[in-house]
Amino acid sequence: MGLKSALSRPLAAYIHHRYHKWQQDPVATQQRVFRALMAKGCHTAFGRDHDFASIRTPADLAQQVPVRDYEALAPYVERVKAGEADVLWPGKPEYLAKTSGTTSGAKYIPLTKDSIPNHINGARDALFHYIHATGNSRFLDGKLMFLSGSPELEKVGGIHTGRLSGIVNHHVPAYLRRNQLPSYSTNIIEDWETKLDHIIEETLPENMTLISGIPPWVQMYFDKLVQITGKPVKDIFPQFDLFVYGGVNVEPYRAKLFDTIGRSVDSIELFPASEGFLAFQDEPGNPGLLLLLDAGIFYEFIPAERFFEPNPPRLTIGEVELDKQYALVLNSNAGLWGYSLGDTVRFVSKTPYRVVVSGRIKHFLSAFGEHVIGEEVEQTLREAMSRFSEVEVVEFTVAPRVSADPQQPSRHEWLVEFARPPHDAAAFAAALDAGLRRRNVYYDDLLSGSILAPLQLTPLPAGAFQRYMKSLGKLGGQNKVPRLSNDRVIADALSAV
Repeated sequence: MGLKSALSRPLAAYIHHRYHKWQQDPVATQQRVFRALMAKGCHTAFGRDHDFASIRTPADLAQQVPVRDYEALAPYVERVKAGEADVLWPGKPEYLAKTSGTTSGAKYIPLTKDSIPNHINGARDALFHYIHATGNSRFLDGKLMFLSGSPELEKVGGIHTGRLSGIVNHHVPAYLRRNQLPSYSTNIIEDWETKLDHIIEETLPENMTLISGIPPWVQMYFDKLVQITGKPVKDIFPQFDLFVYGGVNVEPYRAKLFDTIGRSVDSIELFPASEGFLAFQDEPGNPGLLLLLDAGIFYEFIPAERFFEPNPPRLTIGEVELDKQYALVLNSNAGLWGYSLGDTVRFVSKTPYRVVVSGRIKHFLSAFGEHVIGEEVEQTLREAMSRFSEVEVVEFTVAPRVSADPQQPSRHEWLVEFARPPHDAAAFAAALDAGLRRRNVYYDDLLSGSILAPLQLTPLPAGAFQRYMKSLGKLGGQNKVPRLSNDRVIADALSAV
């Protein structure tokens, strides 16, 4: 056992104990965070505009601060970008995290001196919880790879600006930096395919023990390794035993990922966002992610089915229920107030509060009134793959196919890139349809009433999703394709590449 591995165990125990303390009274923990945020927020332009000085309770906050997405908050962000201080949080941000969705323009999320520890400590503490739970710390003695965006930063309004993963890269603890790959010179390469070639060159001769990244891009890395060496990943990196991931649900990728590795390895799921590091898997094997209630974020939860009402209820942590869908709203020490993150979560535990990320509030399919969410299609696909064991999926998305012929009902179209297709495509499509009908009563009603026809399964050629993302300039890094759309923009583009 190396020095880093040995020293990590008492530190892991200390961090676990510190988390355990605030978990004993999560409601009081959130109340403390709320009071601290209001005390600082009242000294900002946003706080004065919304009379923070009079806010005493979360109910006051909900009354005086409407729920906003990024576009609604943008006028304040533009003032920050122009160099103005004390706009959303006292002073100026340390960084602006530049991010963009697949279908939206650039966003600039403030990262303040107070909020940066949330991003750094969240990922660190996920590793220490794993060490505390398993006793396995040997991965710290090998090479650790984090597939991320470029750490090169530009100045916007005098503020360092770049991708969140690149910003975080500047804050990797010194004790891990010697272990870290890829190198800075490789990490700043913008073209993903060129960057991947350099990553392969740097990592092939090394003792890789931890690999982290968004699953589809890690899969590309694994595929390239296998292509070059002719060996499974387990033989290339015999000591690789910890996979850390986030950004998308791993389940559609799990079978192919572990088939490429050649054996099972431990994994840790993270829930990171540019707006804050929100949760991590604190118990190996438990799919629930521990919601970080003591990290400078005061959470509000809107029942997903009521999100688009003019004044939906905004619940606090003590008011949520298990197994219900909630849209996440953040108030944070990054200067985000009543901020709609866009993600939906479902609580699977209250002792402690653990969630699973169930989808995106705007990424649902309801072209016909069915309101299908991401979690439903992902669970449906996973179930069908378990029945058709030969099937491996690279990527998929679902879109409506509206029929202009009144005699031919409309339907859902599942566009799937298979690594290994089903032997019986029609039976696989029928299994998908049956699984979705069980999970979504509205979809079932539409098929029962012949408003919709059974879904259409459209296999896509190899590399279709990569070519599509490359055409958008979004290949690699933290980018991902929406699972669900209410239009044909993504589906038609995929069919054309």
